Amino acid sequence: MEGWDPNTKSTLTQIPLLTTKAGPRDGAAWTQRLKEEYKALIAYTQMNKSNDNDWFRISAANPEGTRWTGKCWYVHNLLKYEFDLQFDIPVTYPATAPELELPELDGKTQKMYRGGKICLTVHFKPLWAKNCPRFGIAHALCLGLAPWLAAEIPVLVDSGMVKHKDDAASSAES
Repeated sequence: MEGWDPNTKSTLTQIPLLTTKAGPRDGAAWTQRLKEEYKALIAYTQMNKSNDNDWFRISAANPEGTRWTGKCWYVHNLLKYEFDLQFDIPVTYPATAPELELPELDGKTQKMYRGGKICLTVHFKPLWAKNCPRFGIAHALCLGLAPWLAAEIPVLVDSGMVKHKDDAASSAES
């Protein structure tokens, strides 16, 4: 964590590290891993709420815990921009990080792959690999999606690629 800003360090140290190295094909071990994932997500969400920094909601979309869906949002110039969030847990998890998707932003930035998968290769994937299996979904959101939103959304808004829902509604009425 050398060279990290104090807020990121503080946040990261409060997200529980995971101990079970198991993926979706590992039966009871995967169930244990999911319990750890939920504990880390709950801790991260509670910390965000207590710091008035609530910015996402996700939940498992299937009983196996391999498909996750929800919403994330970013506030820019006092306006809240909300996006659908989805991802699948890869069969090679936790060795491979999930690919986080924001489908409605597909094609709007070069820092995204087909289907709305955000680009995390340069900065996040080496960090994930170094911390496997201790990192989980909460860490991917904290160290992957949050910085991506902070870097990309202001540029997308300022360039007109992303419009606030109120602006989009008023232009549709015209």
